[in-house]
Amino acid sequence: MSLSWAPALERPDLLAPSVLAAVRGMPSDLSAQLQVAEIDPDHADTAVLVEQTGMAMEDMANCIIVSGTRAGEERVCAALVQGHTRADVNKTIRKLLDVRKASFMSTDDAVERTGMEYGAITPVGLPDGWPVLVDTRVGERELIIIGSGLRRSKLRLPGSLAAGLPGARSVEGLAFET
Repeated sequence: MSLSWAPALERPDLLAPSVLAAVRGMPSDLSAQLQVAEIDPDHADTAVLVEQTGMAMEDMANCIIVSGTRAGEERVCAALVQGHTRADVNKTIRKLLDVRKASFMSTDDAVERTGMEYGAITPVGLPDGWPVLVDTRVGERELIIIGSGLRRSKLRLPGSLAAGLPGARSVEGLAFET
């Protein structure tokens, strides 16, 4: 099964409101590089989508939300890593957030604070001020597939564009292979 891709702004119904606002706010030369495809929501999980479509796991990128505290102040970031890797939360991300303990934000908090559905959280359209840590391998991919904020669709964009999103920072060693 192959996906049918369309320019993201031609299918606003397939984007979460915060994602749509972020795409609309991009310069047109950048927003034109984002494409969206409708999928079965039951195929939203990376491994299932790869199995259903035959796409490469290396072309998939997962976005996680991590938080920790320092001196009573919450510190939050997003991390974007390839589908066949795992984010190094306990070492790399913890150090970059400068917290004693970093952990995945609870599902309910992540969904509420991002305005996106669980399993579809994406670095496009996150709350202002949240840094986006992008594994350098993601930025090297010609195209990557990420969430759209909704489980019923996916975004496709150049890896270099993901690494250049507002608040994004490329990090060597952000993830390790599983």
